[in-house]
Amino acid sequence: MANVPELFGSMVFNDRKMEERLPHAVYKALKRTISNGEPLDPSVANAVANAMKEWAVEMGCTHYTHWFQPMTGITAEKHDSFIYPSSDGQVIMEFSGKELIKGEPDASSFPSGGIRATFEARGYTTWDPTSPAFIRDKTLYIPTAFCSYTGEVLDKKTPLLRSMEKLSNVAVELLHILGKEDVARVTTTVGPEQEYFLIDKEMYDQRPDLIYTGRTLFGAPAPKGQELADHYFGSIKTRVAAFMADLDEELWKLGVMAKTKHNEVAPSQHELAPIFATSNIATDHNELTMEVMKKTAEKHGLVCLLHEKPFAGVNGSGKHNNWSLSTNTGENLLDPGKKPEENLQFQLFLAAIVKAVHEYQDLLRLTVASAGNDHRLGANEAPPAIISMYLGDDLGALVDSIINGTEYHSAGKINMLTGVDVLADFRKDTSDRNRTSPFAFTGNKFEFRALGSSLNIACPNYMLNTMVADELAQFIEELKGADDLDAAIKALVKKTLTEHQNIIFNGDNYSDEWVEEAERRGLLNLRSMPEAMAHYVDKKNIDLFVRNGIVSEAEIYARYEIELESYSKQLHIEALTMIDMAEKNITPAVIEFVNSLTDAALSKKALGAYSVYAETTLVSELSEKLEAFVKKTEELKAAVDGAAGLEGLELAMYYREKVFALMNELRVLGDAMERKTSEKYWPYPSYGEILFGV
Repeated sequence: MANVPELFGSMVFNDRKMEERLPHAVYKALKRTISNGEPLDPSVANAVANAMKEWAVEMGCTHYTHWFQPMTGITAEKHDSFIYPSSDGQVIMEFSGKELIKGEPDASSFPSGGIRATFEARGYTTWDPTSPAFIRDKTLYIPTAFCSYTGEVLDKKTPLLRSMEKLSNVAVELLHILGKEDVARVTTTVGPEQEYFLIDKEMYDQRPDLIYTGRTLFGAPAPKGQELADHYFGSIKTRVAAFMADLDEELWKLGVMAKTKHNEVAPSQHELAPIFATSNIATDHNELTMEVMKKTAEKHGLVCLLHEKPFAGVNGSGKHNNWSLSTNTGENLLDPGKKPEENLQFQLFLAAIVKAVHEYQDLLRLTVASAGNDHRLGANEAPPAIISMYLGDDLGALVDSIINGTEYHSAGKINMLTGVDVLADFRKDTSDRNRTSPFAFTGNKFEFRALGSSLNIACPNYMLNTMVADELAQFIEELKGADDLDAAIKALVKKTLTEHQNIIFNGDNYSDEWVEEAERRGLLNLRSMPEAMAHYVDKKNIDLFVRNGIVSEAEIYARYEIELESYSKQLHIEALTMIDMAEKNITPAVIEFVNSLTDAALSKKALGAYSVYAETTLVSELSEKLEAFVKKTEELKAAVDGAAGLEGLELAMYYREKVFALMNELRVLGDAMERKTSEKYWPYPSYGEILFGV
């Protein structure tokens, strides 16, 4: 492996390269935009563009692309070469500030939720200078935002950037009230842990369900699953280790701080965790990570699966969104300090977050809602669909003392005695971790654990930023001009925590008792994506985004329509794939096996065999199941046809309640037949072959 410090960021037009290649005044102007959020001076664009181009060409690049994140859930790119014709009939390599700042893709085929007609094709990408350009496959990638010709937001990044700016402005104003006049900017930071599956490409190529939908629609459990917990943190297989080593190198070249890698709970499941970065860069890096994972897997004859539930019966994949707030002076605003009972600043920000999560629990739930994630949430492998907060014993005790007006006693960090002389004793944390909580405090950050593995993290983060910014703005109004600021803060914190304590739960989120308790507390239990998405257009949620200037009401309705349409299309594709697999392969395979059993029984009888019990019993059992399977397939086809004429929420609910239910019933029958059908006849690789074949 190459020298890691030299390798890291070698494919990124980072701060060091900018300082080396840009005129000093241009570098300082760009740096102010990146560090302080100041407006970009257009006069610097030409100098930056030329320096970028010169560096990229030196690195072997021939093309550039504006890289953006439309509402498809994946990234998009259109490649243009640097070449321009010269007067002598040759070409020169040019790249202007105008080309850096603005791109013009054809926007007609990107989802717009009805905001734009198909014939209104023009859209614009615009450079995000806060996220550095990078090189992949001899192309200069320029991170951008994406909007329509008439200015409507058509991407996931623009609302995130707006929310970061809004939260920064409000948090700075509040900190100034608290006497922190030196704070000029507050940034949200995120460290998204990424789970994924690796399977052999030969197996993948034989599974149309994996190819078309990303998950197995049929598949009986293997004799062994994850019950021994022997894969979790286990020794990494040679082939997987080689993939991980290459993945690290590729990500490090791109400036992605890939830190931790290990086996996850399910067989063939793994995890990568980065060091935190500012929210927009973390979003770009996570999108890059998912793309690089897929391409690196191909080089090793593997396929990387990022679906939330590729295999029934074993854990699916999520991603943990570790979110925090930091000032430009280096202070983590979510660090309780050694004496949290005296840290009024921390208490104030904590109270705002508690209030935000309670009042906008529906938004946090719907921002992680998808067809794939519906399989995970509440399935004892991920947090439940009920949003709550875990604060831990120590911080929970602090909140109780504030609410009840009692004295706070911290357990403090105590020594953990190993009882073995050669092992060093160490200090243990004041609270354990709660892996069942969707939104858990973990020392100096909150871990939002309900995200699905394929999700673009921009969505939950811009919603989280916006709701917290809104609460902080309300706090500012209450604290402005207070005669006794400390007394006013204490009163506000106590009032807020008292009114919103129902969202705090430190127990087992998987238990049936919690479901009942949550209902008593008035917390929402939105079990499916359509149920959750219905709340997107509630007046309080529309008002939140509009008054904070994040997205307009029309843009909210557009996103609402896009998400519902995507959900319905996903289930539609899954249903058609199931029907195709059932009719073209599974039914003929079982018939062929039954015929072979019948022929065997007849041959035995002809030879005077005493009994053909085994053959006739199996023929009878499979024939009965096959008849039910064929009928259920017809029911599913009729249900898919019955969706015609429906749209929006009604269509999504129909697919969830009618089509999805029939898909589950068809699967049960198909999996039962797989258990009884000879491997020689069954048309698809089994779970055992796929999950233990790498």
